Amino acid sequence: MALISLEDLEGLDDEQLDDDITDNPEPMDEEEGGRLLSHWQAVASAHQVSVPAEMTGPIQEMTRNSTQREPLPFANISCHEKMGEVLFEERVYPAGHWACVTRGEKLYEQSISMAFMKLMRFICKENTAGRFLGMTVPVISNVHMLDDGTSFEKDVETAFYLPAEFQSNPPQSSDSDVTIVYREPIRVFARTFFGTTNEETVSRQIHLLWEILGLRDDLRSDRYIVAAYENPGVPRRRNEIWFIRRDLVP
Repeated sequence: MALISLEDLEGLDDEQLDDDITDNPEPMDEEEGGRLLSHWQAVASAHQVSVPAEMTGPIQEMTRNSTQREPLPFANISCHEKMGEVLFEERVYPAGHWACVTRGEKLYEQSISMAFMKLMRFICKENTAGRFLGMTVPVISNVHMLDDGTSFEKDVETAFYLPAEFQSNPPQSSDSDVTIVYREPIRVFARTFFGTTNEETVSRQIHLLWEILGLRDDLRSDRYIVAAYENPGVPRRRNEIWFIRRDLVP
């Protein structure tokens, strides 16, 4: 199947594309499914990522169930503003089970894209529960820094918090690359940004938040988290950069 051009992609109404599908509970026909796959392929091609035809089923399933997205629970500790602009928020996220995939592709965006396709298959019935699991937002990527403090390590872990229904009895994946990991609570400083996420844009956001915070010993500088709230087809997707506190207590 030929990829649609980036110009064609910019002309697509993403909300209308979702509405056309989610308003119809019946299975998609071949033409409709092909249109959706082409949309994802075009977005991925801009990041030098290939979306294979076998992703058609998971993409359709995720689109049909796009309303089944639980927000990741958290406690808001504080919000820091300047002249009406939110600079960052301090939050605590609870302990729980996460589905995780680690990839080490040439580019950061390739690693997170390849990892998320594996997570999509896990969510869409390739699991021991034998059913669509639903998902939570945001999907997070753990970025580790090299010793120079400015470059990313090649391996990037992408993960999502399992929905509440599955926290006490997590289903397992048929793919050994998808692991279910229990993690303790985490306290973060979170700052919102919009647009694509690649090594350049994420590095810029890390630098900006350090400028706001100044030098602090209570925050890790060897690891950061990128949180994505929307799918890659959204033109101004909402993201956050998370700085991790070394301890839960102030």
